[in-house]
Amino acid sequence: MRRIFGVVALFSALICVNVSGGELFSDLVGGVKVGKPKGTGLVEVPFIVWGGDVATFHANGGLETKPGSIFQQEGLNIKLVPGDDFVQQVRDYISGKSPFLRGTFRMIGMASELINGNPDTKGVVLFQLTWSAGDHAVAREKIKTLKDLKGAKICLQKGGPHEGLLDDLLKDAGLTWNDITVVWAKDLTGSDDSPAAMFRKDSGIDVCFVISPDMLGLTSGLQSVGTGLEGTVKGARVLASTADRSRSIADVYVVRKDFYDSNREWCEKFAAGYLKACEDVVEMKKQYDTKGSKQFEELLKLTQSIYGKEVIPTIEEDAYGLILDCVYVGQPGNIKFFAPGTNVIGFEAFQKSALDLAATRGYAKVRAGLIPSSLNWNSETFKRLLTRTDAVRKDRFRAEAVLSEIEALNAGGSLDDSTIYDFSINFAPNQQEFSATQYSVEFQKVAELSVKYGNAVIAIRGHSDPTKILLETIGAGMKKGILKRTGSRGSYVYYLNGVKLDLDATSKLVESVGRGDFDGVPGMNPRETMQAALNLSRKRAEAVRDAVMAYAKTQGLELDVSQIQPVGVGVTEPIIPKPENMADAEKNMRVEFRIIRVKPEVMNESDFDF
Repeated sequence: MRRIFGVVALFSALICVNVSGGELFSDLVGGVKVGKPKGTGLVEVPFIVWGGDVATFHANGGLETKPGSIFQQEGLNIKLVPGDDFVQQVRDYISGKSPFLRGTFRMIGMASELINGNPDTKGVVLFQLTWSAGDHAVAREKIKTLKDLKGAKICLQKGGPHEGLLDDLLKDAGLTWNDITVVWAKDLTGSDDSPAAMFRKDSGIDVCFVISPDMLGLTSGLQSVGTGLEGTVKGARVLASTADRSRSIADVYVVRKDFYDSNREWCEKFAAGYLKACEDVVEMKKQYDTKGSKQFEELLKLTQSIYGKEVIPTIEEDAYGLILDCVYVGQPGNIKFFAPGTNVIGFEAFQKSALDLAATRGYAKVRAGLIPSSLNWNSETFKRLLTRTDAVRKDRFRAEAVLSEIEALNAGGSLDDSTIYDFSINFAPNQQEFSATQYSVEFQKVAELSVKYGNAVIAIRGHSDPTKILLETIGAGMKKGILKRTGSRGSYVYYLNGVKLDLDATSKLVESVGRGDFDGVPGMNPRETMQAALNLSRKRAEAVRDAVMAYAKTQGLELDVSQIQPVGVGVTEPIIPKPENMADAEKNMRVEFRIIRVKPEVMNESDFDF
């Protein structure tokens, strides 16, 4: 998880396209005659305002290829041109002015029907640059988790990157666009017609989708709650973020098929040069963070000069923050992204998501797929330039630190505030095994969510029914003489040492048992029984974790075991504190899955995110 700084980018990772659902993308572009690309003498390549493009600046040495730069040494001659007007990007692409498109996968998916209408302009997704870590859904106090989006009024920019993010979050929660009311904003940020400004003005808007500067202004931080002071909105908090759902916004370069077919070697050098630049930027940043780096400072100054001081006011916060809010995937990430087979965050999955969104939101009538890159990522060109070719990913989380944080959140009563989404499965009395045959739907869901929420923790929390402890506690207390009972069966009232004891107040009852108030009665030991229930709930959570991991393996899904943490809850959080029958008790016997936002300190540092 990255820290979020300053002005990430005036237009975030994305390109402003003022469209709303129901308007064909081809109508925006208008009639453009298909032309031939000019060749490789001087190639125009678009860039957008995003940290991933800083590596492109480094590879090129500036807007024009500089002597000694990575691209120049590979024999490339490139002119970088602004591409934040995506409609104009598509016009230039079709006309042949530039053979490239630069955007997120789902933004380009909006134009897929148009660009695939001619065999020459069909889009080849050449490589992935980054994942986003700087786009956020900010919600009012009543919206606790993703499930609460049902019936919510949500504000986001028309046609921007957040349509895809919202689409993801709705699917995660089992909802659709029909479950929400959308309020469209014209701009992404910086005006009265932006989601943050509209959220401030209209208390009826429950959620707004914003970039990091606006998120900070509304809440004061990724894990903070607005107080109403210093411009924040009281009760506003981050509901979900690409800092947690780190596999939602994928930035890519797309190249025309005719150019790709005719200039395969050029395309390979361009991809390898960019990935080499990513390695350089990562290494320079490390040096900058520890002992300083003049080279990195110069790159930050170059970034400011290209984007302008209106977009990047300072290099220390804003240019630096631009890089912090994106995560480079490098060569290992591209190998994984384009690999055939099951990959819920790979090319095929994003292709389906992009085409589904384009069709359902009315940007396209025909599902016209993009072509995956066929570059040989282990060719001599890549081997010669790159050093970070190890595709073995290390554990992302420090397990003990994660467990300590989950326990601290629970003890402090703030676990719910850190929960993004949750769901449960139930089990039978004395059940020890959890079959994929019985729970395949739930196992598939938790496996996919763990991959998509790469920077969040999946807590598997085992719960037990308190019936046995209640019976033992009452029996021990009455025999010991500290518990008195009045009334008749079905309406008993209990008094502990003269003070009324509410059996529905589980936390107080657990505290009393834990203190040993009911110890010392032969044949009865509520405290021991409570500990046994806690141990059993932990074992069940571990059994479910193991079953999920085994199931994921059969489905070709690669999970990070350090991300999935089993936790025993015991009897402390029953759904029905005082069960009256077996049906009530079985509701308490459950294993709960929670996606939890955790502090960056519990994570292991990694250079690339793949």
